[in-house]
Amino acid sequence: MSVLLEFAMFPTDKGVSVSDYVCKIIAMIKSKNISYKLTAMGTIVETETLEEALDIVQESYTVLEPFSERVYSSINIDIRKASNGRLYKKIESIESRIGKVEK
Repeated sequence: MSVLLEFAMFPTDKGVSVSDYVCKIIAMIKSKNISYKLTAMGTIVETETLEEALDIVQESYTVLEPFSERVYSSINIDIRKASNGRLYKKIESIESRIGKVEK
């Protein structure tokens, strides 16, 4: 099973730049040794189970909770049975087709 979790989470009471707090979440994700991709609008992780993905969300909140009275989060989840490595395979699939469309 492959679970892709795309999420953004940050404190809302720390001003216009929250990168110091997002870095704390990314450090936690890196410590778990799972595949992830940081984007300008959030982070995507790939886990083997839904429970693991939801644990990442809970642990991210646990990281931020001591620093903030209010935390914002948005979450998208894509679950596929009998597949893995989709974090990069999905991108490769689209990029391999772009040249064919442009012709």
